[in-house]
Amino acid sequence: MPSLSADCSSCFGLCCVALPFAKSADFAFDKAAGTPCRHLAGDYRCGIHSQLRERGMAGCTVFDCFGAGQQVSQVTFGGHESPQAAAVFPVMRGLHELLWYLTEALALPAAAPLRDELRRALDDIERLTELPAAELTTVDVPAVRGEVNELLLRVSERARQGVPGRRKNHRGADLIGAKLRGANLRGASLRGAYLIGADLREADLRSADVIGADFRGADLRGADLTGSLFLTRIQVAAARGDATTRLPEGLTPPAHWASPGTSAAGRAARC
Repeated sequence: MPSLSADCSSCFGLCCVALPFAKSADFAFDKAAGTPCRHLAGDYRCGIHSQLRERGMAGCTVFDCFGAGQQVSQVTFGGHESPQAAAVFPVMRGLHELLWYLTEALALPAAAPLRDELRRALDDIERLTELPAAELTTVDVPAVRGEVNELLLRVSERARQGVPGRRKNHRGADLIGAKLRGANLRGASLRGAYLIGADLREADLRSADVIGADFRGADLRGADLTGSLFLTRIQVAAARGDATTRLPEGLTPPAHWASPGTSAAGRAARC
């Protein structure tokens, strides 16, 4: 859905204002919530957009608002700036992420028996996104997420039914730095798993449920994620991959992924 893809040209740079970050490998400096990033220009554009990774702001390159930025800017506030926008944006972003998952679930053939429930859940959240600013800030996103998650779990079970390995349960597992090269994870549950820095080269992740899995720095070169469930652009961008990484339809490799055989110097030049 176009409305669930970020349109920065229709946003007041809300992700660069509303969200906090701490100095780390992902960010070059500390920034408090509600404070504009030092690189945010007067036209709401990033002044170092083409050099984010070179300038120590890799965390910005993996962020996705799921279209919440333009919804807040153009719909909630009708195209006018407002100091309330910084408070509304995180709520809207959480709701739009849920809309993303529900939209994917509705498209799964295996979810046909649950489509009425999925549609009702989606409609309910869409109504929340249309609330006035003052009401939006009172929405309990974690509670809404909990309700949606139960429904998505039922969708996952149906979608993975009959898939070899569907009983492999790594939900919430600590797989940080795990050596999983060539692993058969087809149909497995990796919901909320910590895969930070894991070696997943040539791993089979087809039809695996990866909702909420942390792929930061995971090596996905040669891995097959076709048909994986609830994989987002954020997860893909946070991982390492190349042209041999197979992704679900609708997701494209990030610009910073290296091509096969690219040297370390070549990768650095492209980032």
